[in-house]
Amino acid sequence: MPTYEYAPIELPGCALCHYGFEVVQRVSDPPLEHCTACGRPIRRVLAAPTIVDGGSHRLREAHLGKHGFTQYRRVGKGQYEKTVGEGPDTLGES
Repeated sequence: MPTYEYAPIELPGCALCHYGFEVVQRVSDPPLEHCTACGRPIRRVLAAPTIVDGGSHRLREAHLGKHGFTQYRRVGKGQYEKTVGEGPDTLGES
């Protein structure tokens, strides 16, 4: 579920909404209209997306081979050599 940021429409806000706060909500949930602590009107703020990194291990040869994929490496113009998996040892122009 995404995390949405909210900020008060008018300052000052309470201790919760004065500097803004984050709420985890479903995409289908309607945006909050009032602070849950003080009742002041709030608005959803555009925020940077969260990017998760760390899936590079899934592209390693051992991982690909274990899951039945074949990987080829370019060895020349139009020439590819198999590094893992089943299939022909080379691909490309003969």
